[in-house]
Amino acid sequence: MKTSSAKAKGRRLQQWTVDQLLETFLKLTHDDVRSTSMGASGSDVQLSTRAKELIPLEFECKNTERFQIWSAFEQAESNCGDREPCVIAKRNGSAPLAIVDAEWLMTNLNKLNWGVKHGVH
Repeated sequence: MKTSSAKAKGRRLQQWTVDQLLETFLKLTHDDVRSTSMGASGSDVQLSTRAKELIPLEFECKNTERFQIWSAFEQAESNCGDREPCVIAKRNGSAPLAIVDAEWLMTNLNKLNWGVKHGVH
């Protein structure tokens, strides 16, 4: 695959992530959640201060057939500061996946109101 095609594929996943966040957090705008330019250092999705108050994650997006989970998560960790790293991974023909630390997920499931919404209170 050409470098330009690979970057376009990565850009599409970053933009998909931005779109999903904006659909989920209706109070946020494109000024609050933006896709960074390819090759820029830091997280792949820039969040405003307002967005960071609502979203505890920093996003690293990987759209590739040969996904290296540990190196991708390490990259996300190096860019997250004091926030929680999250890798959004996708390959052709598959739905995107979100990869977060399992202990963080277990600690935060209750905060997501999963039990209340699904009658498991």
